Amino acid sequence: MTSAEMTPDYRCYLVTSGTERHTVEVAAAAAHAGAGVVQVRAKEASAAELLALTIAVADAVAQANPATRVLVDDRTDIAYAACLAGAAVHGVHLGQDDLPVRPARELLGPDAIIGLTTGTLALVEQALALASVVDYIGAGPYRKTPTKDSGRPPLGVDGYRPIVAVSSLPVVAIGDITPVDVPALAATGIAGVALVRALMASPDPGAVVRAVLANFR
Repeated sequence: MTSAEMTPDYRCYLVTSGTERHTVEVAAAAAHAGAGVVQVRAKEASAAELLALTIAVADAVAQANPATRVLVDDRTDIAYAACLAGAAVHGVHLGQDDLPVRPARELLGPDAIIGLTTGTLALVEQALALASVVDYIGAGPYRKTPTKDSGRPPLGVDGYRPIVAVSSLPVVAIGDITPVDVPALAATGIAGVALVRALMASPDPGAVVRAVLANFR
């Protein structure tokens, strides 16, 4: 588990897309505006490409806002390699088919941030059995999204209430969420929302971040 000083602000959580300079620029803008977490996600990239992107994002985010935590999607090995390269990478977000969380924790150490994807009460219960090594759970999709097909039915707002009720871990909602959705989602007790297209496609990512944060105050 992460130490207290490393605990992220999950309220506005950027999941990146793409591998170009735009990805790095949006990550920096989101961090500067107060996004607490940036997850580097580029499922089609090679290991070398993902490592280079992760280091570039981590460097830009560290300059924009040192309090923002940078995680790598799926790839514990890339997070580890980026740390070895001196990048400010703080952990990994793992899916159900990725490296199990216990060996990920062994590799990344006790202060790393480790998130685990869920989206059903059964998956949440499995995650809670790993609460000694997991820091937060992602839960989704909120609505069906073209960026990732989880195979799970959309939760909608009401689907988060029972998840929050049983979870001792912070819950981050994900799945085609926009700032308009945030007030109702925040009222369920979730720790934050993960945004992909709402930030990556925005002409003003900072404004989106500020709008999201305002709804969690």
